[in-house]
Amino acid sequence: MTDFLLVHGAYHGGWCWRFVRDRLRAAGHRVLTPSLTGLGDRVHLMSPKVTLDTHVQDIVSLAEAEELKDAVLVGHSYGGRVITGAADRTWDRWRALVFVDAHMPKDGQSAFDTQIPERNEMVRRNVLPDGYRVAAPSAESFFVEPRHRAWVDRRMVPQPLSGFTTPLRIRGDWAQVPRKTYILAKRFVPSAFHSYAAECRRDPAWRVIEMDCGHDIMVDQPEELTRLLIEAATAAAPPGR
Repeated sequence: MTDFLLVHGAYHGGWCWRFVRDRLRAAGHRVLTPSLTGLGDRVHLMSPKVTLDTHVQDIVSLAEAEELKDAVLVGHSYGGRVITGAADRTWDRWRALVFVDAHMPKDGQSAFDTQIPERNEMVRRNVLPDGYRVAAPSAESFFVEPRHRAWVDRRMVPQPLSGFTTPLRIRGDWAQVPRKTYILAKRFVPSAFHSYAAECRRDPAWRVIEMDCGHDIMVDQPEELTRLLIEAATAAAPPGR
């Protein structure tokens, strides 16, 4: 049995992992799918004070409260920023990190530093009149399969703008986690994630996998993603790690 902590991306909530969570639990694993502050079932906690740092602390606090050890930390999209920050502070709790079509920022980088110009412009256009939230884009813009779009559109909520503008501060300790996997959604183009995958391919410490689907892999391909997460938990660490 392995403990999995699955972190959602922008505009989403813990709900988006439902199909993967159920499959992992059926296979005998313990699975945590929190909603970050101000999102998902915690949307009532949204305020101008919510930042990327808040979300990193959400995951650090949960890992400590659940006393996770030798666990697998997974992040989707914006959740990649969150797990990078959280793992940097708690690296010895994790057996493996899995980035699911996710960002991998370096120290001092915000989302606007690493995202492609088209996505940055979309964020700027969608800032709500209150000035601190960004309206959710459509599920279609994430290339979600038509059969799932109504559900995803119904559940998404505005994202705190500061989640995109706050620079991530890390030491680099997250790289000490022995097993690291990057899963790329090939159909989600253009995106910054293809360059992340290319960077990981040049590093023997990483395993890179491509999936023929849109951005919300956990929604459209839960069976295959579940299999890959279990593989990430059980595969041998690279030599010398």
